[in-house]
Amino acid sequence: MNSSEESTVSGMSAGRSAVRMGPAELVQAAAMARRFYLEGKSKIQIAEEFGVSRFKVARVLETALERDLVRIEIRVPAELDAERSDALRARYGLRHAVVVESPADAEETPDPENLGEVAADLLGELVNEGDVLGLAWGRSTIHMAVALNRLPPCTVVQLTGVYDAGTSERGSVEAVRRAAQVSGGDAHPIYAPMLLPDAATAAALRNQTGIARAFEYFDKVTVACVSIGSWEPGISTVHDMLSDEERAHYASLGVAAEMAAHLFDAEGRRIGRDLGERCITVKADQLRRIPEVVAIAGGQRKAAAIDAVLRSGLVTSLVTDTSAADYLMAAGSTPRPALNRADPDGA
Repeated sequence: MNSSEESTVSGMSAGRSAVRMGPAELVQAAAMARRFYLEGKSKIQIAEEFGVSRFKVARVLETALERDLVRIEIRVPAELDAERSDALRARYGLRHAVVVESPADAEETPDPENLGEVAADLLGELVNEGDVLGLAWGRSTIHMAVALNRLPPCTVVQLTGVYDAGTSERGSVEAVRRAAQVSGGDAHPIYAPMLLPDAATAAALRNQTGIARAFEYFDKVTVACVSIGSWEPGISTVHDMLSDEERAHYASLGVAAEMAAHLFDAEGRRIGRDLGERCITVKADQLRRIPEVVAIAGGQRKAAAIDAVLRSGLVTSLVTDTSAADYLMAAGSTPRPALNRADPDGA
């Protein structure tokens, strides 16, 4: 995903300047530009080769740019939108923002699979040897884990329980094991549901040996990968796990988004904190202390939820698509920088 710079040397351009360069000047300028931009030689090396001062080399290179002898193009892969990425990063004060082209059916498809592929490449850049990588449940994080093909040696820990431990849906466990396999590090999965019937049952599970061991790593996580859900069927894990009465209750509190079983209103304030007592998940304050928290979410149906979570200050980086990015760039008041990670509700 790194930008690549391509320099094209054009020998006889009309240029921007009204003063024409003679053929000898053109040839020399083109040769110096080729040495500098294509062959990677320093100005001092070029000066020695041509028997001039390095200051003259600098002037010639500057003139070559002014007169279109040299054109520098910044190219990224076609699926990446560099302009939207930079604008989104600046608007929300993110450390990294990567925007990919939305698929044709973006309106109906939240979190296109290509987001996971790009996020996998991003994690390959962000994770260093010896880090502790935390993965929260989510379809996008599962897609990311499947797409992983490089990762430095690191420990991988599951940050939330699974969607339903009583069925074959063990995607988050498999994601942790897959990431650990790629990195060659230890895996610490959590074999427990994300949401329990009551706080006492959740507390009992947290004290079980395997789950407690995973929880011990939460304060050591250096890079986390999370998903974002909007408060509607099929796009929020928590919404789908609750009863109709519970959904109505949290909706009355103004829930707009969920991430790692934490609920947020449109301004990024956490609400419904009682729900956390019933959940097997990393605490919000622990997420806030993790140096790098990468959210993967896209699509128009998730755009407002992404905005809400970004306003919470829990996320430092985002992988999204053009459909969501366009909404985010026009969404309400300018948010405070995400890297100012204070809790917006002061708690």
